[in-house]
Parts: sequence; structure tokens; C-alpha cells
Amino acid sequence: MSDTSPPEEKFDFAAHEQLAVNAYLKVHPYWTDVAAATGRVIEQAIKSRRIQVHSVQFRSKDPASFGRKASKPSDADPHQPKYRNPLREITDLSATRVITFFPRTVEAIDAVLQEEFNILDRSDKAEDLLEEERFGYQSVHYLVRLSNARAGLAEYQRFAGAITEVQVRTILQHAWAEIEHDIQYKSSAAIPRDIRRRFMALAGMLELADREFQSIQDQDAALNTAARTLVEQGKYSEVEVTPTALKLYLDQRLGADGRMSEFSYDWTVRLLKRLGFRTLDQVNECIAKYDDNRISRLLSGSRQGQLTRFEYLLLASIGEKFIERHTFAGQPWYGPRQRENLKKLLAAGILPTNYDPNPVQITPAPLTKEG
Repeated sequence: MSDTSPPEEKFDFAAHEQLAVNAYLKVHPYWTDVAAATGRVIEQAIKSRRIQVHSVQFRSKDPASFGRKASKPSDADPHQPKYRNPLREITDLSATRVITFFPRTVEAIDAVLQEEFNILDRSDKAEDLLEEERFGYQSVHYLVRLSNARAGLAEYQRFAGAITEVQVRTILQHAWAEIEHDIQYKSSAAIPRDIRRRFMALAGMLELADREFQSIQDQDAALNTAARTLVEQGKYSEVEVTPTALKLYLDQRLGADGRMSEFSYDWTVRLLKRLGFRTLDQVNECIAKYDDNRISRLLSGSRQGQLTRFEYLLLASIGEKFIERHTFAGQPWYGPRQRENLKKLLAAGILPTNYDPNPVQITPAPLTKEG
């Protein structure tokens, strides 16, 4: 007996896409506002908690991109669309991306999102990629709504109930994601073995680099904490000259000066290393006998800023070698000006110790019978 049932009508993906785009264009401005509102909330929350991130990006979905996604075939039945009702089923109409410098900051952002939003879904893409046997690099994705408290505020009421996608990833994870679209092979079953090994090595290198950057940040924080304790205890010989350590020492020795920038301390540390200093003990020994206020008023007529007074102390102690080794030693204006300052110091009875943190080591001649 032959099958007399009518043939199944072929689904019109092109028409489905066009209808979806037309419907989305009517609400696109709203989702643009949702994205901006969500992004602002996240930016303000991060700033208020003093969390350092690379960037916070937000956008509404591009209509053409929405259309392409709406017309995707279903995984279960390629003759049917994956999204029957695209406006309801596609969840990234509004999206925010937080890019961090370090992996641990991803955890801090997770805490921010938990406090500021209602979390509807959270997925770690690293686990998803492993299950799907796909190549890629991890990031954490969320579906969120504004918290009830915030949605009750007048300026946010129209966004109550709106679902936003939030992605959180490190800058190295972001770099991988940006180039992943150009990688031809996505399945480990399809990729040639030699190329697969290279992909796996690259993914491992990126993960290792992320861990190393985190380890470096942790070590730097530990060194800064230790430096603070050692400076407070006056154990300068155990503290390497760094911008943070120098600021701690000068705040203690010359008084804090909020006008000084991080760049200024960094520049001064580079000068100190050029002069041969390695530890704060050397710095302290060099300037210990000099009065910064007296020297500043003598050379400038007033009390100058912290780092200017510090350079005056170095000049007073080291003398001519300070001028010869200075970063600006090659500038025609620098030497004459500083030598005039040296004359003023000498005239006032302030004599250099000729301190040298890195003296030239002269090997003594071997002893003879006559010697």
C-alpha cells in the first residue's frame, strides 16, 4: 500500500528571518537602552568597589546578526528553526562584557553581579567546550535581570524583567575569543591530529599565561605588604627600591605629599637605580644627616614638593657624581644649574659626603715582600 499523505511543507527560513528582523527593529531602541543601563550599573558597581578591570563593553544585538541567529536550523531537526519565537527565545538582545586583567578578578565580578542583579543562569564556557569537544578558551556567561530593589527605582522601572547577557573573561580569554571566529576547525573529531596538537598547546599556553600573570600580581601585592611592614619597623636593608617602597619611606621620612603621582615615583626609582641604589637602607644612609626643609629653602626659597626635596638631598649628599650620573646629565642646561646649587650648599656649610651606593671596586695589588 503506497503512502498517500501529502509531502511535508518545506520551512521558509528566509521568510522567518525577515519576520524576525522586522519585529526586532521595532524594539531595538529599547534593548539599546537596556544595554546602556546594565552597563552603567556594572561600571558604577566595579568603580565603587575599586576593582581594576580592562574595560566594560555593552551593546544591543545588531539587527542583521539577530536575523542570522533567528534563522538557524534546529540541532534536533535541521528542517525546522532553532528559535520558533526569536524575540522571546534569543537571550542576548542586550549584552555586557567585562574584560579583566587577572583570573581572580573574574571571581570579584561574580560577587558584584550576585549583589547587583538577579542571576537567572550562570555557565562556565570552559566546561561546555570540553563536553562539546570544541576548541576555545573559557569565559563565564550569565543571564541576569535588574535586582528588585533597583527595578523599583523610577529610572529603571521600564527595564524591570528585561534579561541581559553578561560575559566575564580575562584579556587573554578575550583575545582567543576574538580570533576564534577565524579558526576553521571547531570539533576535535574533525581536526587533523598535528593541527589539533598545536591548538591544544596554544590553549594551554594561554591558560598558563593567565595563571602566571595572576601569580605575579599576588607576589607583587605580597612584596608591597611586606615593604610596608618593614618600612614601619625601620628595617630598610631588607626592602628593595621600588615605587611603592620609596613612597612609603619618603612619606615617613619627608612627610606625605598627595600631589605626587605614580609616574613620579616610578621615574625617581629609575633615577635611583641609575645612581646605583638597590635598597632603602642605602637611600636612608645617603640622606640621613641632611635637613630637607633647610636645603629646599636655601635652593628654592621655599619648601618644595616631596620628590623635589628628595632630589635636593641626593645632590647634597652625593655631590658631583649625582650630576654626572643623572638622567639629564647629557642636557646642556642641567649640569650648570646643579653645580650652582652645589656652590650654594657649600657656601652655607652643607658639605657632601660623596656617598656612592655603587662605587667602583678596585682590586688591591698583591702584597710583596717589600710591602
